[in-house]
Amino acid sequence: MDNTIIKARNIIENYNGPKLRIMEVCGTHTHEIFRLGIRNILPENIELISGPGCPVCVTPVGFIDEAVMLALEKGCTICTFGDLIRVPGTKMSLAGARAEGAEIQIVYTPLDAVTFAADNPEKQVVFLAVGFETTTPSVCLAVKKAKEQGLSNFSVLTANKTMPNAYEALKGSADAFLYPGHVNAITGEADCRKLMEEGVSGVIAGFTAKELLTALAVIIEKSGDGKPFFVNCYPRVVRPDGNPAGRKVMEEVMESCDSEWRGLGVIPDSGLKLRQEYRKFDARIKYSLPEIHGKPNPACRCGDVLQGKCKPSDCALFGKVCTPQHPVGACMVSNEGSCSAYYAYGMKA
Repeated sequence: MDNTIIKARNIIENYNGPKLRIMEVCGTHTHEIFRLGIRNILPENIELISGPGCPVCVTPVGFIDEAVMLALEKGCTICTFGDLIRVPGTKMSLAGARAEGAEIQIVYTPLDAVTFAADNPEKQVVFLAVGFETTTPSVCLAVKKAKEQGLSNFSVLTANKTMPNAYEALKGSADAFLYPGHVNAITGEADCRKLMEEGVSGVIAGFTAKELLTALAVIIEKSGDGKPFFVNCYPRVVRPDGNPAGRKVMEEVMESCDSEWRGLGVIPDSGLKLRQEYRKFDARIKYSLPEIHGKPNPACRCGDVLQGKCKPSDCALFGKVCTPQHPVGACMVSNEGSCSAYYAYGMKA
């Protein structure tokens, strides 16, 4: 076994200090930690809690309602990633809209949606833009391409979000964050260092067993110093300045706005919308959508899970009414969702 893994595992298994609450912000981290069996070696005084790092999970119910309205009432063809299809809206999901005759196309990249619009000029095509800094540059490139091609039948319904202000909203929820490596590959280290100056601790983590164990061991050791800390434990991918080209295209096409996060409410300047020069590609403006406030199932505790207030298995619906086959909340639908991870890897782990 790799010496780094042995050392990190020893630090973790032998920890006997005060209770540490560590939030895995990234849904992929949650799934990998389960899959690799890392939770099984944690002492009782280390608690891993899941956070709002699944973009589908934090997308509010009202966004699904908007997409359904575009599909059924405005006659638009909806292009979307597959994990949004079964997310419940107030009355129905996109799968339900498709059953009622709506045209829902699954695509793998935003550029696929542009190509579909170019190939089908008789159809009004709307791409559902959901994601963090990791995927937002590709949405921006798609909008730029649509503008260059002069497409009048393409638009985007945006729910893009940025992470820094979400950390601010959650900074009392955990002792330290496991920052998502793929987000920081775009944003770099600056936001994390700023948070450290404000008293928020965390490490950027990769996704292999070695990288995750190392990140947890670093949190344990640094926590013992009694002061805020930040460490980049994923330097092979995350550079200090991140990806300047990715940030540049985001800044060119989009600007910040307030955004609603499922479970967290509206967080100021945590969302992105199209700038004025690209506003004709904004589906909300193009189709004069009314302001929609969705209503999630009141029994679903997805919002509490995303804030680290409870574990998925604490929800009365979990594993009974709410399963991957019949999801009640977005956290059970998405491949990055906390509830789907708990269900897939033992339910009460």
